[in-house]
Amino acid sequence: MRARTAEMETTHTDFEITPETKIGALLDRFPQLEQVLMEMAPSFKQLRNPVLRKTITRIASLSQVAAIGKVSLTHMIDTLREEAGIDEAFASDVAANAVSSEKPPWFTAERIVATLDARSMLEAGEHPVQRVLSECRGLKPGDIYELITPFLPAPLIEKAMSIGLVAWASEHSKGVFNTYFTPKSI
Repeated sequence: MRARTAEMETTHTDFEITPETKIGALLDRFPQLEQVLMEMAPSFKQLRNPVLRKTITRIASLSQVAAIGKVSLTHMIDTLREEAGIDEAFASDVAANAVSSEKPPWFTAERIVATLDARSMLEAGEHPVQRVLSECRGLKPGDIYELITPFLPAPLIEKAMSIGLVAWASEHSKGVFNTYFTPKSI
C-alpha cells in the first residue's frame, strides 16, 4: 500500500466510500485513487478514456465496477478507504454473493415468467431499476424474473433483496449477465 499523506488523513475523512459511491465523485474528491483502481483490475484502465470518464463514472457505482472488474466489493472499498485515509472498514458483499455458476435450488427455466434484456436501455443511458422492481413486485411464489445486462447489476440486486426477493446472477457469456429474481417465500 502507498503511504497516505497528512493532507489526505485530515482533509478527506468526511467523505463516505460505500457501494453506492459513484466513481466520478470518488475521483473528483480523491484523484490519486484512479491509479489504485487501475491496479485492482485491468478493465479499470478504461477510466483513462476521456469519453468514458465523463459519462460512465458519473453513473457507475463502486458496486458496479467491482462486479465488472471481478474484484471483491469489500476488498475494493477497504483498499480505497485505507488509501483515502478513512479508517473504518466495510463489510458487505451482498450482490457479489448472488453470483454463482451453480444454479440455486429454486431456479428452473420453466418458471421464468418475464424477461427484460436491458442492454439497449443501458446503452441509451436509461436505467431499468424502477421497471425491474415494479415488475418483480408482481411475481407470485415460484415465478422468476430474468434480467439481461452487460454487467452485474449489483445495486439492483441489493435493492431487490431488501424488498424480499432472492437473486441469482450468472455470467452467461463474456460481458452478458443473466440475473434472476424470485420471491423469497419459495
